[in-house]
Amino acid sequence: AGSKLREVFDKINNLLSGKPVQTEGQTVSVTQHPQGLEFVCYKLAEKFVKHGEGEVSFHHDSAFPIAVVLSGIWELHPRVGDIFLAHLHRKCPYAVPFYPARKEGTSVEEYQRMLGYEVHDSKVEEQDHFLKRMSGMIRLYAAIIQLRWPYGNKQGAHPHGLSYGWRWLAQMLNLEPLADVTAMLLLDFLEVCGSALVKQYGIQFWKTMFFIQKSYIPRIEAVTSSGQMGCLSRLKSFVQKCLQEKEIPLPKGILTPSFWRT
Repeated sequence: AGSKLREVFDKINNLLSGKPVQTEGQTVSVTQHPQGLEFVCYKLAEKFVKHGEGEVSFHHDSAFPIAVVLSGIWELHPRVGDIFLAHLHRKCPYAVPFYPARKEGTSVEEYQRMLGYEVHDSKVEEQDHFLKRMSGMIRLYAAIIQLRWPYGNKQGAHPHGLSYGWRWLAQMLNLEPLADVTAMLLLDFLEVCGSALVKQYGIQFWKTMFFIQKSYIPRIEAVTSSGQMGCLSRLKSFVQKCLQEKEIPLPKGILTPSFWRT
């Protein structure tokens, strides 16, 4: 509910502003320790990324309420946004976007971690689980860049707005595609913020979609084995349908004005 989201936002904002906040039966304040504010910014940013790789990966719609709170907090407390990006890029290098190359002397285990895989006791997580987590984080990122907290003053620019999404897309299409990962990331990103990008960039966006269809999808196909076609097929269908209908559908779960009256 919109009212519940406002409560969450106000509590986080009050905490970061140095006001005393009630939590789990006690009153806490960042002024209680010299590094209190820095610690809270760090843990809060980390928590938002965890929401992306956890909650959003399983419930795509949850990207929007989480993103709108973070967007508002980022606007008032830029330090949280900076640390959020640092956590996000470490956990999901594809949000940069960046495909780390393996350097000489780097162990397989260490390289897997650089690619974003979780490694416990030399055991690497399964591909499906890895892709799900990356998907959740990219969806959260794609939601953040298009949303603003509706009760802010709106005078300044979005602290990390659509221009960053446009740049992400351009950089992504300049990278050599990876099997599995690239198709999934592009589909997630376009599903979540394609409609916002087309509103902002118009004809330039449609040229990019045409490039994806004619040039980039064949490059993804060239590195994709027959057992990895699922996501690529969905990306092809999505792009084709959007180009045919000259429209990008609004993402499922987007927050409407009526949401804020709940």
